[in-house]
Amino acid sequence: MGAEPSPATMKVDAEPVARSERRPVTLHALAIRRDMSTVDITVLDLSYEGCGIDTPVELEAGEAIKLSVLRRGAIDASVRWCSGGRAGLVFAPEQAAPKKHWPRRSQRVPLTADVSLRKLGQNSYRVRVTDLSPHGCKVELVERPRIEEHMLIKFDGLEILDAEVCWVEGFVAGLRFEKPIHSAVFELLLQRLR
Repeated sequence: MGAEPSPATMKVDAEPVARSERRPVTLHALAIRRDMSTVDITVLDLSYEGCGIDTPVELEAGEAIKLSVLRRGAIDASVRWCSGGRAGLVFAPEQAAPKKHWPRRSQRVPLTADVSLRKLGQNSYRVRVTDLSPHGCKVELVERPRIEEHMLIKFDGLEILDAEVCWVEGFVAGLRFEKPIHSAVFELLLQRLR
């Protein structure tokens, strides 16, 4: 498997997309184009956000296709780049399932603060919190998590909090803390973050 082409030699749509780590695979698949023609392709690497493929035909950057893998289903995707018989696909965002509604246990306080966040078994990265309560918060993320995924969040000056993803809309998610922040600690935290 060769390296991806450089930006100077490939067709690319204008908007950059952050790419998460991909797992090498070899899956025979079909690319179903808008005109309903099909192309036999091989999926070479895979992540939650997209994949790399071998393709015998030139695909256009931005072209919408449906990627179909036998016994694994189909997913809407768009071509990110195509060059030399290889292409990168970005999967279309899943249609958001209706949010489960849990009554709020406490009022959320609007604020803007940076915190450390990490998925279990991965490195932490900085994200922005846009509201906060003793029971949870809303964060802007780099990578889309799954609903009910567990994450670890660290506010400066506090111990790490275990949290569960309650909802996801694009790259914004609601987190529920496994153990609520004590009211006195919460008031001190708000003073520090404001």
